[in-house]
Amino acid sequence: MKLLDMYAKLKGDITQIEKELERSVTFEHKLLSEASLHLLKAGGKRLRPVFVLLAGKFGRYNLEVMKKIAVPLELIHMASLVHDDVIDDAATRRGQPTVKAKWDNRVAMYTGDYIFGRALVIATELGNPQIHQVLSKAIVQMSIGEMEQIRYFFNTEQTIRHYLLRIRRKTALLIAVSCQLGAIAADGDRETANRLYEYGYNVGMAFQIRDDLLDLFGTEKQIGKPPGSDIRQGNITLPVILALQDEATRERLLVEIARIREHNGNVDTREAIDLIKNSKGIHVAEQLAAKYVEKALAALKELPSLPAKKNLSDIAHFVGKRNY
Repeated sequence: MKLLDMYAKLKGDITQIEKELERSVTFEHKLLSEASLHLLKAGGKRLRPVFVLLAGKFGRYNLEVMKKIAVPLELIHMASLVHDDVIDDAATRRGQPTVKAKWDNRVAMYTGDYIFGRALVIATELGNPQIHQVLSKAIVQMSIGEMEQIRYFFNTEQTIRHYLLRIRRKTALLIAVSCQLGAIAADGDRETANRLYEYGYNVGMAFQIRDDLLDLFGTEKQIGKPPGSDIRQGNITLPVILALQDEATRERLLVEIARIREHNGNVDTREAIDLIKNSKGIHVAEQLAAKYVEKALAALKELPSLPAKKNLSDIAHFVGKRNY
């Protein structure tokens, strides 16, 4: 309920960002515009723009300035999803056909590139070179994270460290810079921006761990895609790594993963999912997500007691318990 109240208070600003997102991808090239809008209209929580807006409250808040950060960050996230769906051969996202499913891989790849380009064009409207440097480095790290995920597909020997580094690049970093850049764009002080970055990083880590748990426990309606999609695609997530470290499940799970790989994911994965869900690893993964939430909350402690601080705390608690 707290989260719904926060969204209600930000509704006017979020509505303006939604309109700006739509304008930003509407272009003279009909197919690029249509494919971009298809993804945009599928919806989303718009967490990254929300983080930008809330972080901006710790400085001189100006919606026109905030939009030039919030919109590019959401576009970068959207572009990465389009590319992800090509790599993962995903048919649905948020309950809707993916761009690659509705058109094809070539259209999807160029759509993702186009959305990335539009993000950078909008960001250049702000004259602060630090903003451009942070955004560029984030895109580079995200790309490395995506390549690392591909490199480790079906690799059952990867460690927890490999996984954490990968999700840092793929997910946590963009959430961290959303918080950081919101403060920087609002002329907040460096210490505040750094604390917000730390908060966003830890929230992002918890978010991805919970997301990987939801892939096993959630319904298709909850998560917008078939449960078990990760293991079907060869993405060995934290719950799987931990289940492989459990002597009670390791050997049987190795057999199931080998079978899934042999058939390119086109097999029933219920046995593998049941093994993972019944292993000791689920509890450990949940504990780690909770630890990241605690670190996020600790990063907020020294910030000024503004309503935005309470909102960020509520989001962290939501992320730690989310089921959608």
